[in-house]
Amino acid sequence: MRQNRMLWLLERLERAPRADPAIDALRSAVRSLPLGRGRDVLHGRWLGHPLHPLMVQVPVGSWLSAAVLDTLPGRSREAGLLVGVGLATAAPAALAGAVDWAELHREQARVGLVHAMANWAAVGLYATSLTCRLKGRTGAGRTYGFLGLTAVGIGGLLGGHLAYRQASGANHAEEVPHVVREGWHRVGAVAEFPAGQPVRRVVDDVPVLVVREPGGVIHALAERCSHLAGPLSEGTVADGCVRCPWHGSVFRLSDGWNVRGPATAPQPAFDTRIVEGDVEVRLRRADREADGEWSGSGAGLASGYAG
Repeated sequence: MRQNRMLWLLERLERAPRADPAIDALRSAVRSLPLGRGRDVLHGRWLGHPLHPLMVQVPVGSWLSAAVLDTLPGRSREAGLLVGVGLATAAPAALAGAVDWAELHREQARVGLVHAMANWAAVGLYATSLTCRLKGRTGAGRTYGFLGLTAVGIGGLLGGHLAYRQASGANHAEEVPHVVREGWHRVGAVAEFPAGQPVRRVVDDVPVLVVREPGGVIHALAERCSHLAGPLSEGTVADGCVRCPWHGSVFRLSDGWNVRGPATAPQPAFDTRIVEGDVEVRLRRADREADGEWSGSGAGLASGYAG
């Protein structure tokens, strides 16, 4: 019963619209930050998954270690040092989290806002704890430290809900290689794919984006964006890339590489060929590339030509 009650409270939080005006204002503020290429660094595009979970290990680990030391006699000074380390590293971790949060679905953003509020409450409590320690009020410093750790625990619970229940930060295209069967699959006649226009097809219940370039080269990618499953077939095609209409992630058509975030994972790519006027696609797999089969852009399997 207790577990069901917890889930009921979290689901109510997901559906509660009261904070939506504040969420919209904060989203705009985060998106307007002049981060440049640093935004993709904070998203973790270079890492292949969100950076925020990695960065929070330092403040959380420091504060947890401080709590352990606070249970031991004569270790208040070391505990205070760890509290300070946690405070110094909390801001960069929060910035990475905020950049990710600004590109979430509405229900995820509602949970994420309370997650952030719990963590900032923890920062305030730990800042008070450090102040008390510096003034020699060790007992009060410990008390505020334990209260801060409680707030961190609440924030961690909400963060786990975001990551695992709501799939925030997950690769939403990961299942594609496990669903699409081996071999070639017909997706339509060449004439069904206007040059430069993204077209949606389905292979083994998996949506596939097919784009025929003006020169005749045909590309195919998994159609649901790896970031939050946005419909790439409704996006824009330019300069050999497709841009997701939901949050602006950009993927290279030739191989699915995520050129720009917030997506941190590339799109599964398909080899293509034309057989008697029909376009066929085959999921591109690393083992075939290792065996030396052609998989680059241009003629051959990876990008069929339509004359």
